[in-house]
Amino acid sequence: MSAATMTAPLSKPGADEGRIGLRANLRHIGALVRRNALQIKQDPESMFDVLLMPVIFILLFVYVFGGAIAGKGRQDEYVQYLVPGMMGMMAMNIATAVGSGVNEDFRKGVMDRFRTMPIARSSVLIAKIVVELGRMLIATTILLAMGLLLGLKITGGVGSLLAAVALSALFCAGLMWIFILLGLVMKTTQAVQGTAMLILMPLQFGSSVFTRPTSMPGWLEAFTKINPLSSLADACRALIQGQGAVLHPALITLAWVVALTAVTMPLAVAKFRSKT
Repeated sequence: MSAATMTAPLSKPGADEGRIGLRANLRHIGALVRRNALQIKQDPESMFDVLLMPVIFILLFVYVFGGAIAGKGRQDEYVQYLVPGMMGMMAMNIATAVGSGVNEDFRKGVMDRFRTMPIARSSVLIAKIVVELGRMLIATTILLAMGLLLGLKITGGVGSLLAAVALSALFCAGLMWIFILLGLVMKTTQAVQGTAMLILMPLQFGSSVFTRPTSMPGWLEAFTKINPLSSLADACRALIQGQGAVLHPALITLAWVVALTAVTMPLAVAKFRSKT
């Protein structure tokens, strides 16, 4: 976005957030989404994680760990189990990037520019989420394409596949508010990334993404049952494979999304307002 666009008010001068209507708010979000998309265009290296992470992870887990988990020579069966679960993992990994982005914008002074504009404070954060959801959909597409190359069978149909992608996107959006809050609270980008890893690791590996919980110790199996990533993985697996219970894990996932958003979104917006 040009300097003129960045400094030009997006609504009438003197307007405050309380008087900004829905149409103006959507216009602000659209302008900020364009600004964030242009940043990616100017820095294509920022897409390396989206483009390469799905390829590296699926090859690593299928061919390095797949034989040990599913049995030697049974990697094809493991692909059917792994790929739907990894959709949730992709959502979680992409969600962490938004916190680092918010923190970096503050460090570079970009948020000081936004503070001079008569725009809704929440539109800045929502625009970040929209762009990261786009990145997440690209990563998911690459993951599924790799899965198909390795023998993934989508027996549940296209509609069920799209439902699994939509559920993953909702989960990703709910998680982003946690990492946005971290980005606003933490002083450095490194601190945000380090704290995000502390959240990611137990949720990812203490879940049903990579292996069935029945093979785990009792205390860890109990943790996987309340882990929202397990619910998402189970729901996506049932949708893509066209078998197994879908409604229960999907409802649990949606309940987690609503709870996370209801708690962390107001906190993040309030912290953003006070910080800007």
